[in-house]
Amino acid sequence: MNSQATGDQPPATGFLRGLNHLTLAVSELQRSVDFYETVLGCSLVSRWSEGAYLLAGSLWLALIVDPETRKGPLPEYTHVAFDIAPEHFKAFSERLIQAEVKIWKDNLSEGDSLYVLDPDGHKLEIHATDLRSRLLAKRAAAKEGYQILIQPEDLP
Repeated sequence: MNSQATGDQPPATGFLRGLNHLTLAVSELQRSVDFYETVLGCSLVSRWSEGAYLLAGSLWLALIVDPETRKGPLPEYTHVAFDIAPEHFKAFSERLIQAEVKIWKDNLSEGDSLYVLDPDGHKLEIHATDLRSRLLAKRAAAKEGYQILIQPEDLP
């Protein structure tokens, strides 16, 4: 989609402020609440028979019971990346490994990441760097055709 105004329509750039919430379909509510609250350390805000709201930092996470919930991970790369401070990454990762959380991918990218599955097979990443550091790493090892359209130094 193009950010140029057309007719009476303003450009789309600048209206979205970020991610409002993330909803994950779950097959067993208590099992998922236990995982996100006890294993990942999210804060349980509310719950009812068919769902729960938690906070992961400032991210509103909704878990909703759905009979059509996947039975395991999808084959594609789509995943949710949770942010963690670099100084907490090692201890948190060791905690997840000790809890025998399933790992779905080895980290091959810049920075510390651990790729895990939740009880329903949603692909999650615990990631300890930000977009600025990713762009700096990409710029340092740029492949043919790679473009950076907003320089890391200019990011908000």
